[in-house]
Amino acid sequence: MRSSSGRNSSGNNGGSRGGNSGGRGGSSGGGRGGSGAGGGGRGGSSGGGGYRGGSGSGGGGYQGGGGGGYQGGGRDGQKSPSNPRRPRPEERSYDVSPPSEAPKKGRGSAARGGAKGGPKAPQGGTPPRRGPHGQRQAPARSRELDAKIEQRNRERYENRPEIKTPKTFPGAEQEGERLQKVLARAGMGSRRACEELIEQARVEVNGEIVLEQGKRVDPEKDEIKVDGLTVATQSYLFFALNKPAGVVSTMEDPDGRQCLGDYVNNRETRLFHVGRLDTETEGIILLTNHGELAHRLTHPKYGVKKTYLAAITGPLPREVGKRLKDGIQLEDGYARADHFRVVEQTGKNYLVEVTLHEGRKHIVRRMLAEAGFPVEKLVRTAFGPIGLGDQKSGWLRRLTNTEVGMLMKEVGM
Repeated sequence: MRSSSGRNSSGNNGGSRGGNSGGRGGSSGGGRGGSGAGGGGRGGSSGGGGYRGGSGSGGGGYQGGGGGGYQGGGRDGQKSPSNPRRPRPEERSYDVSPPSEAPKKGRGSAARGGAKGGPKAPQGGTPPRRGPHGQRQAPARSRELDAKIEQRNRERYENRPEIKTPKTFPGAEQEGERLQKVLARAGMGSRRACEELIEQARVEVNGEIVLEQGKRVDPEKDEIKVDGLTVATQSYLFFALNKPAGVVSTMEDPDGRQCLGDYVNNRETRLFHVGRLDTETEGIILLTNHGELAHRLTHPKYGVKKTYLAAITGPLPREVGKRLKDGIQLEDGYARADHFRVVEQTGKNYLVEVTLHEGRKHIVRRMLAEAGFPVEKLVRTAFGPIGLGDQKSGWLRRLTNTEVGMLMKEVGM
């Protein structure tokens, strides 16, 4: 066995890991775990200036040896005056408390239950009430206290004079809806566009021009006009149908023939047909649920004009137009045309336009036949101000607000 520096030596001066003299457990060397009286191994019990762990009475172990170690003296060692021991991080933050009050986790204020963890929960009982964002809430009040507070507030304010709140616009106490809202719902544009109509003094309510914003109206009772045309603010429907030939001018037919009702998808609202067209006559016919308007449009008093295109065979003399305007004697009286003109001629075939305000049965066919020109095909192209345009046969379209206003103006509504 070696005596000074061997791995398993038992001498007094060695520096190896496992010997008695200088090894790990040596008595005098600089090993890591010696137990002799030497230089201070890692776990020595009495060495001097060893590396890390001496615990004896020697000189300068690194961690737990004698007096002059780096991090901590042992049992009988003395601290080196030139390198005093540094306090631990937790010792720099607060005074060392008994083990039961020592910090549990974290560092600094977090370890003491500070900013990071919040206040400590009370010992026993329920934790303090908190709001949705972690803030503390006041303790709940009893019902008796709430009742007392309410009674006190009533007694405090019951004798004070009532203060009338200012109105935001004239007529705010009236019932109804704001005018611009009613106009927008009726399809006159956005609310901002309807406000501009009011600013431009283009809107009338019951015959008076509106000059203020926010006026309240009753859509079911008040008459509203824009540029002199009545706006249909109620829940009325107005349609124009280009009736094909062979369709009966009724909403329902008990014999099962094709009728006007077959072209209306939504039958929940009852519609009226305004006037009639012969089964073989094509062209525009109006449908609506506005009974008063339908009545006026067909009443002779208002004289709403209807325009027709008729295909006839000539030759056509010049005086036929004058004859139709002067009046032709029919079985049920005279019938006069308001306007007559030749639209197109191809050889002996003529396309003529006839306008009249009467609505008797087969009146156009009977007038031309009495004049000597039987009608081969007849199409109604206009009913009052509503024209057929390029609307295809069998198509149903909804009238615009402007068209409805023109119809109402035509009959004084």
